[in-house]
Order: sequence, then structure tokens, then C-alpha cells
Amino acid sequence: MANFRKKNGTAETAEMTFIDHLDALRMHIIRSVLVIFVTSIVIFIYRNWVFDNIITGPINPNFITYRALYKISHWLGMGDGLTLPPVQVNMQTTSFGGQFLGSITLAFTMGAIVSAPYVFWELWRFIKPALTPKELKNTRFAIFWVSFFFFLGAAFGFFLLGPYTFNFLANFKLGTLSMLETRPTLTDYLENLTNIILGCGLAFELPVVTFVLTRIGLLTPMFMRRSRRYAIVILLTIAAFITPSPDWMSMMIVFVPLMSLYELSILVAAKVYKDEQKKEKEEWG
Repeated sequence: MANFRKKNGTAETAEMTFIDHLDALRMHIIRSVLVIFVTSIVIFIYRNWVFDNIITGPINPNFITYRALYKISHWLGMGDGLTLPPVQVNMQTTSFGGQFLGSITLAFTMGAIVSAPYVFWELWRFIKPALTPKELKNTRFAIFWVSFFFFLGAAFGFFLLGPYTFNFLANFKLGTLSMLETRPTLTDYLENLTNIILGCGLAFELPVVTFVLTRIGLLTPMFMRRSRRYAIVILLTIAAFITPSPDWMSMMIVFVPLMSLYELSILVAAKVYKDEQKKEKEEWG
């Protein structure tokens, strides 16, 4: 990492220090890109297995989510109340290179997702020298928690939100004459799946973001508690929109994890806020 070096306090020193930081950032970026590139090559080599068993999972009738919902629904004595209607999606490509370019997109997208912890670690290595020992202590296990919540959100999007979303969109009909048929392109499907996975992965970083904002004084647990009713309305609206069935049980499957995440963020904010208040009292006491 670049270190601040003083030479007669000239302006040239400040410029060199800035360049040193840019050079360090460049090296972190290069290493991150190399890891993503290597991971993408491995995924490309096994692209057929990845496509058959992972990418097409949310639109596969035998996907683990569909089977789990069927078992849970009957175990609760609800019959087929929680099960999703069968979905049959036949994708297409509209150019000769469609499947080849799609496999490259697939490989690099999954490569970036799988390599996310390493990218977070490189970013952390760049920021770390600028932190004080006290700040370093407060950010212990930061990479673990950032990666944990990211992959937790990605799993939620892939195993739960993805199947519900694609099932709803594939079975949605416009008109009564059956003149329209849903036949998405491979690119369209990959874009939607990527947006769901990355969107959920980033959304599940809420506890981490809450930790940071509370630490710097921009957020308080009191504000989050006062805003709980608005959060409930917003999350219920989101859950109602993305679930294909109007029954409340289907909506709760999506709403409960989202609301639990919000409540966890309140607990995180309360803990951080309490620690900050204690530190202020010690400093001014």
C-alpha cells in the first residue's frame, strides 16, 4: 500500500502521494480482475453443467424450491396452497452467435459473483492503511459479514424470489385468445436472473450499511423504530407484487425474510448506538 511520504513539504510530494495511491488502487483492481477472469474460465469450461443445474434452476419444474414448497404445503395440511403452478419456458437465441456469447456472459457474471469475497478483500486492503487502530478493531470480521449477507441475499434471490418471479411472469397471460406466447431470449433470462441475484445480494447488505451509517451518526435505532410501520407497508407491497398467488401464505414466504432483515438492522443500530454513546460519555467524563 502507498504510504504518505514528506519531502520538504512541496506540492510535488502531494502529487506523488496521490499517484502512489492510484498505483496501489490499480494493483488491487488488476488482482481482482485476474481472479474474476480465472474463475470465469473455469465456469466456462463447465458451462454445460452450470447451465443445466444452476442457471436454469428457477425455471426447472424439478428445482429444489418447487419440491420443498410442495412438501411443506402438504406437511402443513394446506394441500397445494403453497405450491407453484408448473412453468414451461423454452428460451431462444436470435443470432448464430447467441449461445456462444450467452455462455461468455454466463461465465463472467457467475465469475464475478463467486469472486465477490476476494474483491471485497482487495477493497478492504486498499482502505485498511487509512484506518486507525481503533477503527480497525471496530471493523473486525468486516469481510466475513459483508460476504455472508451478500451470499445470503443471493441465495434468497436464487432459491426463492427467482422461482416466484419467473413462475409469475411465465404464467401471466395478456388477453383471452391465447395469441401471445412467452418465449424469452437467453440474454433476457440471464439479465433478469442476474438482476434478481445481485439485487437481493445488495439488499441483504442492509445490516452492514446500518452498522456503518449508525457508526458515523447518520442513522439511529429510534428513527428505524419510528419508520417500522412504513417499512412494513413497503415490504408487504413488494411481497404482494412478486408473489403469483393472492393467498397470504405465499406473500408471507417473501415478506418474513425481508422484515426479519429490517428487524436485525434495528438491533445492529441499537448496539452500535449504545457503544457510541458510551464512548462519548467516557471521552467527556
